[in-house]
Amino acid sequence: DLADELALIDADADKLKGETMDLLHGSLFFNTPKIVSGKDYNVSANSKLVIITAGARQKVGETRLDLVQRNVVIMKSIIPGIVQNSPDCKILIVSNPVPLWSGVNVAGVLLKSLNPALGTDSDQEHWKKIHNQVVESGYEVLRLKGYTSWAIGLSVTDLAGSMLKNLRRVHPVSTLVKGLYGIQEEIFLSVPCILGRNGVTDIVKVNLNPEEEGLLKKSAETLWNVQKDLKL
Repeated sequence: DLADELALIDADADKLKGETMDLLHGSLFFNTPKIVSGKDYNVSANSKLVIITAGARQKVGETRLDLVQRNVVIMKSIIPGIVQNSPDCKILIVSNPVPLWSGVNVAGVLLKSLNPALGTDSDQEHWKKIHNQVVESGYEVLRLKGYTSWAIGLSVTDLAGSMLKNLRRVHPVSTLVKGLYGIQEEIFLSVPCILGRNGVTDIVKVNLNPEEEGLLKKSAETLWNVQKDLKL
């Protein structure tokens, strides 16, 4: 229901053909009348939204940050062809690593304000255990099946819906955070943002306690230490 045409591009001709056939076989169940594919970027000409999922596959035992330099090379080979054929498109990059974010709320109300015991030794809901499971779950799926796909695909569909339908919903997506929470480096971190047809239009600033702000700054420092040494 999001698009009247879907274009697939991949360097692997056999995989591209297989994915295209698989989608065509299931096209009865969704309202995208035209599905095209090819190795040349011209099949995606004049796109409104381009979603990039290409990247070096993470190996078992490999940290996400180890992927960064290899993915830089891949992105430099992809972006020019996209921009040349769709100069007015919005680009949605599905990336690893995904930065950390610790704010959890319902309708703008922090859960810790409703239950101050969250994350403490007296927490009966085992907040810290759940947090660790969330952080490590991707690695567990990778170990068990070799890759992650369903949760990522559904998340991207949700993001694409907000952009193509201009829903202006709040999503945690990576954006430039220089000047936010005392961060001075030009880095991108995942924070709650309002997403519409023009991409990120606003950042929703969430009140963090000192511990959360410290963790966010630590994530920023970790990413900056990798970013500043990249060969661009």
